[in-house]
Amino acid sequence: MDAQWLTSSATTFWMVLLSAIGIYIALLVLTRLTGLRSFSKMSSFDFATTVAFGSIIASTLLSKNPPLASAAFGLAVLYGLQYTVSRARHASPAIQRLVDNEPLLLMAGREVLHENLAAARVTEDDLRSKLRMAGVSDRNQVLAVIFETTGDCSVIADDDAIDPWLVKRVRGGERLAHLVRGEDCPPARP
Repeated sequence: MDAQWLTSSATTFWMVLLSAIGIYIALLVLTRLTGLRSFSKMSSFDFATTVAFGSIIASTLLSKNPPLASAAFGLAVLYGLQYTVSRARHASPAIQRLVDNEPLLLMAGREVLHENLAAARVTEDDLRSKLRMAGVSDRNQVLAVIFETTGDCSVIADDDAIDPWLVKRVRGGERLAHLVRGEDCPPARP
């Protein structure tokens, strides 16, 4: 076995240290300039950008390529793109629809919407897991489960009041509006 696989030189440690400090400073400055939204998961684009940030940082710390200056420039480009896309999303509903995934209703009351599960590529086991993590012990407790644009699931309890505005652009949300009006509502919990 090659000893270099297990060891490093003092020069390598110093280069990793200097790269870490440099990329960390670049990250702080760029985050300060563009705002906290830089690390949010408000859209799938945000998530992809955050993964790209991590990739650049990791490759900068552990290899000679990219050099620190190139990595800092790459981060700046990604921050600039994210800032530009977030501004464009805010200014234009068409761009927002182009960039963002559409939230999808997975459960309406106790009814599991299998066609929406298939569209989201979510299994019933995934759904049950999300319900358990939300503290649901009975399907009668569920008003809705929504698969958000970020890939997260929102579980809305049956005893929660829901404003129709909250499900305005949720694919399948019309089924929930039907339930909220009291028609076909699941039985109330004792």
